[in-house]
Amino acid sequence: MSGVRRPTGPRLTALRREAVVLVAVVAVIAVLVLVGLGAGSIPLSPGQVVAGLAGQGDRISDFVIGQLRGPRVLGAVLVGGSLGVAGAIVQSVVRNPIASPDVIGVTSGASAAGLTAIVLFGASGGTLFSVVLVGAVVVSTVIAALAWRRGITGNRVVLVGIGVAAVCLSITGWMLTSGSVTQAGTALLWLSGSLNAVDRDLVGVLGVAFVVLLVLALLQSARLQVLGLGDEVAAALGLRPDRAKVLLLLTAVCMTAAAVATAGPVSFVALMAAPIARRLVGGGRVALAPAAAVGAAITLGSDLIAQFAIPGNALPVGVVTGVVGAPYLLWLLARGR
Repeated sequence: MSGVRRPTGPRLTALRREAVVLVAVVAVIAVLVLVGLGAGSIPLSPGQVVAGLAGQGDRISDFVIGQLRGPRVLGAVLVGGSLGVAGAIVQSVVRNPIASPDVIGVTSGASAAGLTAIVLFGASGGTLFSVVLVGAVVVSTVIAALAWRRGITGNRVVLVGIGVAAVCLSITGWMLTSGSVTQAGTALLWLSGSLNAVDRDLVGVLGVAFVVLLVLALLQSARLQVLGLGDEVAAALGLRPDRAKVLLLLTAVCMTAAAVATAGPVSFVALMAAPIARRLVGGGRVALAPAAAVGAAITLGSDLIAQFAIPGNALPVGVVTGVVGAPYLLWLLARGR
């Protein structure tokens, strides 16, 4: 069609590189999926895994993949993908490399709401999912309201978010001391960021939420690129910066809440995924799809390390991502202004 403008020159080269990076990271995820589905007390060969995924496996491999390991592996991919996209959006809108959902208080708010629902009402499944979503939206609204000064600026959001996160952590501590020993044990495991309780129903809910929110994020990716030029330039190009930021941040908050409701607060994945994807893609582009893939690879790889690094003592995935992500955050703080 003559009326359609096709990308040319540098833009076409950037899109090709983004596609190559995305394919490469997806290939890494595929390898990790094969390992995750095959490793364990009942080992499966890559051939058995592939046959099981194709619906041609035996009874044992179908049970292991469909009931035991499949939901956990798919959950890791969806949780990591959600956090990767959420981190990319928040860091780009706020224009601060440390402004990820787990640093500015969104994850802490979602965790406090979820833990309150677990301890006081024994919530789980869809109820817990809804409570965490509401908690994340409420806390994000509070952060935005306190940080608003003729718009949303990076430093204010980070500082206000850290303060709000401290309040949410206090609520979390209160809930832990208020519940029974059994509730405290369950809550501590969830707060560490664990995929142990992920089942097919929970993965199904997360899968639907991820697809819907990813489509919404991709539809807004052009606005995200324009916002990267600055609010004044964006306004001159016909974009309403404040409205665009609110819609983008709401999408990121919902993706974060979906991930937290599924696996608890898996720390630092949102912080690391977007910068890694941006480095791979190059050109300073905000690449949401590569960020989702990198987040999925980080979470899935970390979960494999958590399960098998210490024989007989599986760790929550959030412990491994924290061990990797905390030094990265310190490095950002040390080198930044």
